[in-house]
Amino acid sequence: MHIAILTFEGYNELDSLIALGVLNRVAGDDWRVSICTPTPRVTSMNGVVIEQMSTLDEACDADAVIVGSGAATREVVEDASIMSTLRGLDPTRQLVAAQCSGALVLARLGLLEDTPACTDLTTRPWVVAAGIEVLNQPFHASGNVATAGGCLASPYLAGWTIARLRGQEEAESALHYVAPVGEKDDYLERAWSAIAPYLPAGAPAAA
Repeated sequence: MHIAILTFEGYNELDSLIALGVLNRVAGDDWRVSICTPTPRVTSMNGVVIEQMSTLDEACDADAVIVGSGAATREVVEDASIMSTLRGLDPTRQLVAAQCSGALVLARLGLLEDTPACTDLTTRPWVVAAGIEVLNQPFHASGNVATAGGCLASPYLAGWTIARLRGQEEAESALHYVAPVGEKDDYLERAWSAIAPYLPAGAPAAA
């Protein structure tokens, strides 16, 4: 399994790197999580430079893709080269998810036409302007497409991805590991209440 976290120039560290950390709580030689960038290096909104682990072309063949957020998402959706490549994303054969302003990318790709979305408060007007209903909640999924709003909702997106690909037990284990000490049970209950309604019964993997 390959999970690609799309990470662009001006990326939000919380969105890409928290998801990376939670997803990597899953062990196994068949489990790969990568920071996927359009260039060899990208710099975050706060100056953190990271190197490319996979390409946008590889993301289009991944089992799951999380589109990260950042300060330059509106520039990303106007980049013809990036968007042309990302048109290879296909929810009929892979999970496709977006964190915060990543929802704008999915909207521009036409992947949110039949479903409402979650996003952060700053991005909300842009997603609404793209014709998408925005929900006042941290997480939503419809079939193989999911969105999360607010930086600290990124564990929900990661948990949903793990649950879909590896099952509920491994998702709960990963979220329990990263939850604050003394609050683990409460945190897991809250996270699962957000995720569980959007999991297909008896279907731990992408359709």
